[in-house]
Amino acid sequence: MDHPVRRPQRNGWALSVVVGLLYVFLLTPIVIVILSAFNAGDYLRFPPQGFSLRWFVRFTESESFVRAFEFSLRLAVYVTLASTVLGTMGALFIVRYARRVRDTLRLLLIAPLQFPAILTGIALLIFFYATGIGTRGMRPLFIGHTLVTIPYVFLTVSTVLVTFDRSLEEAARSLGAGPFRAFWRITLPIIKGGIISGALFAFITSFDQFPISLLLISVGNTTLPIALFDYLRFSFEPTAAAVSTLSVLLSVGIVVVIQRLVGLESIYWGGPR
Repeated sequence: MDHPVRRPQRNGWALSVVVGLLYVFLLTPIVIVILSAFNAGDYLRFPPQGFSLRWFVRFTESESFVRAFEFSLRLAVYVTLASTVLGTMGALFIVRYARRVRDTLRLLLIAPLQFPAILTGIALLIFFYATGIGTRGMRPLFIGHTLVTIPYVFLTVSTVLVTFDRSLEEAARSLGAGPFRAFWRITLPIIKGGIISGALFAFITSFDQFPISLLLISVGNTTLPIALFDYLRFSFEPTAAAVSTLSVLLSVGIVVVIQRLVGLESIYWGGPR
């Protein structure tokens, strides 16, 4: 009689161990990079030789790194705004209005996720030169980053919309609310979790995008990952770890801000409960 009870307990312990090992596997590289950023030695190594903040100071004194950080941040903000609006509009249209071509449009929207980013970058590079756009300025990077971030917003928003109870909108319309007012007061508050989640993915993806940026950058428009890559080709100082640590802190800071503003419990994929 006790055997059926003990088996779920053993399975639970096994699952906990597997999940714990998975977290260790995912977090160990990040922990190593962060600890290496505080290394007092002259070279990037682990374990660190003492504790020092001089590599963070070196980052703030590096004009190329600071300029690349500011450019990546500004680019990611623009891309996030554009991809959030376009991805949300695409999700609304495909889930609610596209019937016969719904599957086709869905595949087209998420196509950038199905191909290696380097192939997407090459295709964009050929397209820009063929159309005369070229790769000067921020515009090519903005288009390329937006292209690969829209699918994240589309997937999160469409997942919420699939389980959305449209009778709520119908009730609002029956009480005299117009289409825009019903969307603003009823639909948007319910799907905002999916929108915020998609925007978060879009920002992080754009800020850390490497393959597309490598092919589409121009003089004076270098992103932080490319600047870090160029730096590591000629130097192996812990400044690279300090830059990576700041990127990690930026991502964590975004999550904290969202938690303070709307609460992480509002960001889920399952739609309204």
